[in-house]
Amino acid sequence: MFEVLIKSLIIGALGGAAVAAGAARMFHAPEIQAMGAFRTLGEINACKGDPVSHFSFGLGFFFNAAGSVIGAGALTQDVLHRIVPNWAAAALLVKNKKVEETLYDPARMGVMGAIIGAVVVAALNLLANAIPESLAVIASGILSPAANLMINTVMPIIFWLAALDAGKITGIWGTVLGGLAYLIMGNAVPGCVLGIIVGQSVEDNGYNKTVKVMLAVIAALFIVIGIGRGFWGKLILAFSNFLG
Repeated sequence: MFEVLIKSLIIGALGGAAVAAGAARMFHAPEIQAMGAFRTLGEINACKGDPVSHFSFGLGFFFNAAGSVIGAGALTQDVLHRIVPNWAAAALLVKNKKVEETLYDPARMGVMGAIIGAVVVAALNLLANAIPESLAVIASGILSPAANLMINTVMPIIFWLAALDAGKITGIWGTVLGGLAYLIMGNAVPGCVLGIIVGQSVEDNGYNKTVKVMLAVIAALFIVIGIGRGFWGKLILAFSNFLG
């Protein structure tokens, strides 16, 4: 138990610091070379600097991570991609709502990310280590469906409503890309996040060259993912059967 704790604290602190600082650095691109996931940036932006939104967003994925680590004995990518950066942002924004001095600051996000990462990774690993195998099977059967409901049903609705609330253009792009993402990927969240980014870019700068390049990349991404998942073949087959 003690060995698990020490290793978890070290790994969680190092990983949390790197991911949180990298997410903050992305707000300074392209002037500064960024290090982080595009998905993480989009999800952080969707929370609009509200500490409650950041915390609740990370909390939904924490239950999913807990179910996975209990049932399968492995941490999911959500721990570093979604839980740590959003909880680090929430912790900083509670006392200071100025994102320029908190969320956009790589040094502060790195320190807070190290703390959050150490605590989260240690808590999850100790939880998995403490629960007997027989109970782990039962816990996984309860937590996993609840987490899937949160991720696949509740979160898409939250992001879609955020897109609608951000304006007419953002709402349209969030709805279109969210719907396509649901059809192709099975989850509307990535599409809604991309729709928010595209919509806000259009509202701020119009359909300039950057927005057009972004749309081309998104279209290519959806096409490639659709091919990998066999979506286009199924779509063609469905139309063929319909036309008879």
